[in-house]
Amino acid sequence: MFEKVNGKVVKVNVGMAGGVVARNGAMLFYTGDISFAPHQIPGAAPGMGGGGIMRMAGRMMAGEHERTMLATGNGEVHYGFAGLEVHVVQMQPGAVLRVEASRLLANTAALQSSIVSVMSSGGGGGGGGLMGALRGAASGALTGQGMFTTQLSGQGAAVLLAHGGFLELPVGGPLSPSGGNPQTPGQIVVDPQAFIAAYGNVQTELKTALSWRDAVGRGSGEAMQLHCVGQGVVYVQASEEKL
Repeated sequence: MFEKVNGKVVKVNVGMAGGVVARNGAMLFYTGDISFAPHQIPGAAPGMGGGGIMRMAGRMMAGEHERTMLATGNGEVHYGFAGLEVHVVQMQPGAVLRVEASRLLANTAALQSSIVSVMSSGGGGGGGGLMGALRGAASGALTGQGMFTTQLSGQGAAVLLAHGGFLELPVGGPLSPSGGNPQTPGQIVVDPQAFIAAYGNVQTELKTALSWRDAVGRGSGEAMQLHCVGQGVVYVQASEEKL
C-alpha cells in the first residue's frame, strides 16, 4: 500500500494497490506504465439527490470536494501536496474514516467512498428543512468545517494531510478482552478548523450555541465545536490554518 518516503511524501505501487484515487495535483512523479483519468466520488455531484433541499445544498457546497484522479496500471507513483505533512491510515474491516475533502491526499481505489452530511445543531444552529440546510452551510463556512464530509470504508488505506503536524486523539475505551463490542463510547470536542478526520466507529456533529443572527454577525470563535462520539481515533492538526 502507501509507504512514507518522508514526512511530506508517500509512494505506492499502483498495480499492487489495485488503483489509487488522489486529489488533483497531488502526483509528484511516477515510474512504469500508469494511466490517469478523472474520478468522481459518489454523491459529490451538484445534483446530490435527496430532494430539492439536498440538491440545493449540493449546489451551494459543490466546492467542498476536491477534484480527484484515478491512477491505474503497473508502476510506482509518488504523491504529496503543498509541502503538507502526510499520515497513512490502514483501514480495517468494519471501521469507517470520515475526513474533510481538503485533508484527504489519496486512497486505494477499492475503498467504498461516499459523501455524508455534517449538519450543525443546538442553540438554533441546526434544524431541518431549508433553514437547517442554510444554517449548516453558514456554520461550515464560518468554521472551515464543511457541510459534507468524505466517508471511506472497506479494506485498503488512505493518506491524510495536515498543516503543522498530526495529533492522534483516542475516543472511547478499548475493546473488551473477549474481542467483542467496544466499552462505553467516549466523546471528544475539537475545533472544527483543526479537525482532519475520525477513524473507527466515530460519529461527528457540528454544534453551536449561537443563533442564526449571532453566527452571521460575529463569526465563528470558540462557540462552534465539532463533537466526536464513539470509539476510535480523531486526527487533528496542530494548526487552525485551512488547507
